[in-house]
Amino acid sequence: MAKMILAINPGSTSTKIAVYKDGNELFTKTLRHSNEELAPFSHVADQLEFRKEAIKCALKENGVALSDLNIIVGRGGLVRPLPSGVYKVNARMIADIASGERGEHASNLGAMIARELADEAGGIMAIIADPVVVDELEPLARVTGHPAFRKISIFHALNQKSIAKLYAREHGRKYDELNLIVAHLGGGISVGIHKKGKVVDVNDALSGEGPFSPERSGSLPAAQLVDACFSGKYTKDELKKMISGKGGVVAYLGTNSFQEVERRAAEGDKQARLISDAFAYRLAKEIGAMATVVCGKVDAIILTGGIAYNKELMEAVERRVSFIAPVSVYPGEDEMGALAQNGLNVLEGIEEAKEY
Repeated sequence: MAKMILAINPGSTSTKIAVYKDGNELFTKTLRHSNEELAPFSHVADQLEFRKEAIKCALKENGVALSDLNIIVGRGGLVRPLPSGVYKVNARMIADIASGERGEHASNLGAMIARELADEAGGIMAIIADPVVVDELEPLARVTGHPAFRKISIFHALNQKSIAKLYAREHGRKYDELNLIVAHLGGGISVGIHKKGKVVDVNDALSGEGPFSPERSGSLPAAQLVDACFSGKYTKDELKKMISGKGGVVAYLGTNSFQEVERRAAEGDKQARLISDAFAYRLAKEIGAMATVVCGKVDAIILTGGIAYNKELMEAVERRVSFIAPVSVYPGEDEMGALAQNGLNVLEGIEEAKEY
């Protein structure tokens, strides 16, 4: 009997959906949401009904009925920290997300939409897989330097785990027998050390840690940041935007596109060349730091995400880190495929969905 899977991945101004049959993609579609459409909603959670109806229309247009589905997989959001894996969307999870206690993010809608559509489909299972708050940190990684501050694990867990397992399969190895450094390179940058199947240390890719990215500042000089907070020049929201949203490459060059940066650098723009080179430098430093967690015993360094399509930039990083371990590049990300595969694993009994 065919196994039909719906994957849902909400972004800030779009909702990407895909339907798979026995692991094969039937169709994928990105539903765009204009600022005007989203303006009436004060909170991300308020968009639930609007986005759900848009998904139902897209399914109908592509000849898929809710009754055809066997399982729905949503992108995991800001739930409480938990180990890697697949989790059933239950009342407790929905309550945690709806409260907004751990933050508002479009990915929160993944579980909420999945649960409602699953109920409408006759009570089939709704799950999330490897949400951004996967927390497998070792005790040493949690010590920040002051007890008033705590280390938070927020990173691109879904893509990092998926690509790391893909690398292991392609090399005839088991994921949980390897030490891998995986760098996800997108609007945010996360660099994780995967030690025998667990991400035991990783930079906080959302709140300001690690290398800078197209839109995030990464680690900043702490004393200068404190001075800026009390200078009276900026509001709290403006400072948060400097850290995430209007920091990094866009702050230096006015663009968050690395294609644009490289074009300008090739045309002789010295500032663009400096920032491009600094990006590779800072990323390589973070990779080097993660190598120390396993005393340099790294099997491979993996570069993935949208920026990994930039061959020249990846070569610049590789020149700095290849002495640590071989470098493999997996451009882009297949989050929809990763979500669907987790759903198929549950349907086929390969993996058991955990209670949240």
